[in-house]
Amino acid sequence: MKIIGLIPSRLASTRLPNKPLKLICDIPLIAHVIKRSQMSPLLDDLYVATDSQEIAGIAEQCNCKVIFTKNHHLTGSDRIGEAVQSLECDIIVNIQGDEALLHPEHIADSANLILKNNTIEVAMLATPFYKKDSISDVKVIINSNLEIICFSRADIPFQANNMHKAYHVVSFTKKMLSYFCALSQTPIEITESIEYMRLIESGIKIGTKIVDSKAISVDTEEDLILVSNMMEQDDLYHSYKDDFSH
Repeated sequence: MKIIGLIPSRLASTRLPNKPLKLICDIPLIAHVIKRSQMSPLLDDLYVATDSQEIAGIAEQCNCKVIFTKNHHLTGSDRIGEAVQSLECDIIVNIQGDEALLHPEHIADSANLILKNNTIEVAMLATPFYKKDSISDVKVIINSNLEIICFSRADIPFQANNMHKAYHVVSFTKKMLSYFCALSQTPIEITESIEYMRLIESGIKIGTKIVDSKAISVDTEEDLILVSNMMEQDDLYHSYKDDFSH
């Protein structure tokens, strides 16, 4: 099976404009995601999917392939849905472009949920989470079959002392990604602004694995400061930071 990684990235983030270009330890956010994704031995190929020449320029500096997409996409999944049409592959790993603390082994953790279970066509990782009232963090409810059955920006389950957060390393079969992108947006997806509710509202199972990770999606200035502080102590960062020294 051919497995490719796709990193969707755009400049027009509403909560943190020009987010992919924001510097974390003097390196653009998107470059961290690319360098870490390139460390995954599972991926046969890696692409950035974007409508931005600036993002494409950073990808090319990192020796990463680029697929230019249209600028009207409502979600990252819809963006990679366009990008993958021209690619020969069996499994696509959607690596969210703001997961600066991504660990490459988690790419395999996500894809293996599909590779090792022929009833699962889409899979997402989850991590333990304890921060209350953080609407920028997407929380999940997981059933006894290790399937995600709900996403919310609210704290779920209600009054839980510990929660689980979506870790945006999401694997699809090519067929399922095409099916997903052909669906219309659904009511809870629109209300929560979480694209993966479209799958659940359409009756699609989402397999999951809970992994130990400090990865935080960078959505706000507060996230940017927190991740920058964490990056200084990160071993992976120290393995590639000299690639960006001038």
